[in-house]
Amino acid sequence: MFIIGNFLKALAIVLNYVLTFYMWIIIARAVLSWVNPDPYNPIVRFIHNVTEPVLYRIRTRIPVNFGGIDFSPIVVILAVVFLQHFMITSLIRLSASFM
Repeated sequence: MFIIGNFLKALAIVLNYVLTFYMWIIIARAVLSWVNPDPYNPIVRFIHNVTEPVLYRIRTRIPVNFGGIDFSPIVVILAVVFLQHFMITSLIRLSASFM
């Protein structure tokens, strides 16, 4: 049963890294919105293509645009932090029960 515990712990660690990386991409997207970046830059296009599907869903479901300020990145960052604390902690505790 320790194999399942190790698998769940490794899954929790990888998921934590993925969520942290995505949170930094969202922060980079918010910083890029303050300046006028080159839309043909591959890095700018990558950041836009990775974040726009999630941000678009937040914008359509929750009106988070007040006074010209888009608060959807804040909502996504809060969701990522929630997932990190809830899912990662739960997976690590579940993996400890199998060891």
